[in-house]
Amino acid sequence: MDRLDAMRVLLAVVDAGSLSAASRKLNAPLPSVSRKVNELERHLGTMLIVRTNRRVLLTNAGRDYVDAARRIVADLDEAERRASGEYQAPRGELAITTPVEFGAHIALPIVFAFMEQYPEVTVRFLAADRMVHLIDEQVDVAIRLGPLADTALYAVRAGDYRMLTCASPRYLGRCGTPLKPLDLAHHDGILFGNPSKFWTYHIGGEDVVAMPRTRLSVSTAATNRLAALDGIGVARLFDYQLQDEFRLGTLVPILTEYDGEARPVHIVYSRQGLLPLKVRAFIDFVAPRLRAVCCRE
Repeated sequence: MDRLDAMRVLLAVVDAGSLSAASRKLNAPLPSVSRKVNELERHLGTMLIVRTNRRVLLTNAGRDYVDAARRIVADLDEAERRASGEYQAPRGELAITTPVEFGAHIALPIVFAFMEQYPEVTVRFLAADRMVHLIDEQVDVAIRLGPLADTALYAVRAGDYRMLTCASPRYLGRCGTPLKPLDLAHHDGILFGNPSKFWTYHIGGEDVVAMPRTRLSVSTAATNRLAALDGIGVARLFDYQLQDEFRLGTLVPILTEYDGEARPVHIVYSRQGLLPLKVRAFIDFVAPRLRAVCCRE
């Protein structure tokens, strides 16, 4: 049995939450994933995980072993980076995550330019409308929108963005234009994300949540925009999604005088030991370019 490989498989199972999810993440057959965990448990003479229909749970011994395995794998990865010269020149795989629409509209063109300048760096790009755990998912750098919740990460401010309220001319022609946020209660809307984040307005010096009736609930920012374009209802969208729509008149901004303050865009990264040059090069390359396109002075 390759104990190091078995450790990596066990960590993938724990991070993914189930054997089947780990199988997909590792692109490995499910029986192979299960066998490696079983072999590790037999070698240790103890049960590490409890398998249920939906997920796996760590035993007490499993928690201790997983903590130790993370340290061992991290130390080995660090040694490999040193040996391969990642601290001497930007090279190797760089894992980046951004929100889906921000990646498509803003980040990817900058990432492509970075790759052209640094040909020895390969990129694994994860676009996801969720909070990606950098250490557990082995991601080097994240571009995150809004106030930061994880103060354990290092962060570089790289611009800002706004939430804008809009609707299609077809919807406004059919249902009228709300003149103040409280009018939204009489309108259909498209719900995406946390209402307190997306439907907060600045009214009389205070932040007030004012929402329309939920006509459609969606799980991605892209679907939110498409539904607004189709006239389903009023939507709150990111400003970087709307430049073409406002220019072409396919969406119309409304309630602009009640928009709140701009929200921050950060490049965040974890730092365990020396910072690989590929990460430093990426931050130095991307930060000024993001500020150039995400500045709302």
